[in-house]
Formats: sequence, structure tokens, C-alpha cells
Amino acid sequence: MTEREEYITPGGRRRWSAPGRVNLIGEHTDYNDGLVLPIAIPLVVTCEGVRHADDLVRVVSRQRPGEPVRLPAAALATERDLLPGWARYPLGVVAEFGRRGHEIAGLELDFDGAVPAGAGLSSSAALCCAAAVAVRDLCAPEVGDRELIDIARAAENDYVGAPTGILDQAASILCTAGHALYLDVRAFGAADSGGFEQIPFDLAATGLRLLVIDTGQTHEHAAGGYGARRAECAAAAAALGVASLRDIDDAGQLSGLTDPVLYRRARHVLSENDRVRTVAELLRSGADPREIGPLLDAGHDSLRADFEVSTEVLDAAVDAARTAGAYGSRMVGGGFGGSIIALVDTAAAGRVEREVRESLASKGFPDARTIEAVAGPGAGPVDPGGRVPG
Repeated sequence: MTEREEYITPGGRRRWSAPGRVNLIGEHTDYNDGLVLPIAIPLVVTCEGVRHADDLVRVVSRQRPGEPVRLPAAALATERDLLPGWARYPLGVVAEFGRRGHEIAGLELDFDGAVPAGAGLSSSAALCCAAAVAVRDLCAPEVGDRELIDIARAAENDYVGAPTGILDQAASILCTAGHALYLDVRAFGAADSGGFEQIPFDLAATGLRLLVIDTGQTHEHAAGGYGARRAECAAAAAALGVASLRDIDDAGQLSGLTDPVLYRRARHVLSENDRVRTVAELLRSGADPREIGPLLDAGHDSLRADFEVSTEVLDAAVDAARTAGAYGSRMVGGGFGGSIIALVDTAAAGRVEREVRESLASKGFPDARTIEAVAGPGAGPVDPGGRVPG
């Protein structure tokens, strides 16, 4: 765990934050033991927390002012289905700490989030990771980052019922400012250390910006589309006689798949892992980041045609960004809505943003929101001035 100075707010309350993320490349590869390359974005969920001497767990969100929750820690397992949907994420984290033997009674956690829900920027993981770092520091400081990532993932998978991989949680915990996180999911899960690398990622130095354009079409991980793709990947691996699609390293091996849908799903995973390797190597070697643009384009084309998780509005946004001069553009996140990214010259950023918004509006789509994705730090304590150390 990275050593950070801890800050205490007036009244003994302490504050933490956890960022959303955007994935440069590597979609739907994490649950196939594959490769991903995310950065943390400058939108965070904050958590103020304090211990109490009773046995109650209290959570409240500024975004859900009418839905505070207050219940005994022992009731977390039995009352899950009665909880407001948003509260299941942080309370799932608390419950998972308790399931692993940590004393978690007497907690108060207050949340405030700036990561837009349903935009493919990992708002749910940011919420879980903000809760996780707070509960760790308040109740179980011996828990390391790897276990913390697993706790946050288990909260989403087991308590909420959202079938995510570990990409989102790992990015929110492990990312560092000015870097992209190269994560080998299989290696990370099989070892006590290693499995990831921090790769310098400073677009401003080369006159570039990475725009994240939220199309306004929301998605929901707990819905059927994401889970169906996971099941199809598992079925493809089983048909090929391997533990996961990460075991396939040559497109010729896919000839054993007679089902055309499973073939396309597996082909995406194989080609996407190759794109992650190539993008990471280009960035690692100090190449002009403009060179990754065609790989971003290829990633979107694969997600659209082979994995079939793009939508009409995502395709329209990507096409508009490319036409406006982006070096590369693709959808991000699990798909079925959400956001796109566009790699653009700094001088062209305003024009690209404007032309994408105008193009979507002309087709009757919702108004798009744009942020700049600057690689930021992962989760940790926040000082009273709102700054996250190191």
C-alpha cells in the first residue's frame, strides 16, 4: 500500500476519494484474464467517515438525500434486498470486510460523487473504492491494495449482483498521476506482487488532449447485455478446451469455434489483447502518442462488429469525432451506452467537441457532455483543502 499522510477534518471526521476511470484500450478483456490500460480521471467520489461506539452502520449520499440508510452491522446480509440500489455498493464493501473477519460496526460514511452514473466511467467502482479505502483506514489498516481491490470487486459481484471484472477497481486503487496502468489480469491474480506497470502518459507535452464525451445514453452493468457477453466468452473458452480466452494466442486456434457468435466474441478478445500490448509498447518507448490513434479506431470497430456492444449513438459520436479530425476515437466501458474517447490536438479540441455535439443533436440524440481525461491519482485520503496526496 502506498504510504500517504492521513488527514482528519474538524470533529474527527476523515475524508477519502476514489476516481472514475477511462480505459485507453482493453475492453471486455479483464474477465477473460487479459490485458487492460486504464487511467484515472479527474472525477471522483468522496467519502467522509467516522467511527462510533455503537453497532450501527450509516451511509448517506449527497446525490440521494432522501435515501439514507441506518442499520445494525449484523443485518447487512439479511436486509440487502430492502436497501436502496445506490447503498448496496458501499454497504456491500462493509459487508465484505465483515465477512473476512474485520470488525466493522459503528461506522458513518457520507458520500458525494462527481462521476456520472451510466457513462462508462466506472462510477460504481469509484463509489465502492471510496468506501473501501475509508473502511480500511478506519477499521482494518493491515489490508493491502490487492485485497482491497478484491473486496471492492466482491461487493459489486456478490452483494450488488453486477458481473464486473477487476479492471475498474484496480484502476481506481492503483492508478498514479501522469501514468496509464498496464494491468495483466492473469499475472496480477496469480501473484502476491507484480502483474502491473505504470507507464508515463503525458499528452499535454506533445500538444494532445484526450476528450471523454458522455453521450447521455446510460447503461447498467447489472442488466443482461454485459452478463451475456461474459457467458459467451466462457462458452467460447469451454468450446476451445481452455480455462479462459487468454490461453488463445493465435487467431488460427479460433477455427475450432463453429458457432459464428462465439467466434466473433473470441476474435475481439484476442485482437483487443494485441492492441493493448501494442499501445503499451508505443507509450513505453516514448513514441508520439498520435500513433495509438489507429489502434483506438480498430478497438471501436471490433467492439461494434465482433463484440456487438456499441450503439447507434456511440457509433455516431465516434464517426463525428473522426470526421472532425481526431487521431483515433472509440467507445469506452462495457457498452450499450455511455461515453467515447477522442485523441485530438489541443488546438482542435474545441472544434471536435462542438462538431460531435452538433452531429448528435442533428440526429435527435441527447446533449453530450465533455471532459478532458488527464491521468490522475488513485484512491486515498484527502486533505481538508480537497487535495489527494501523491
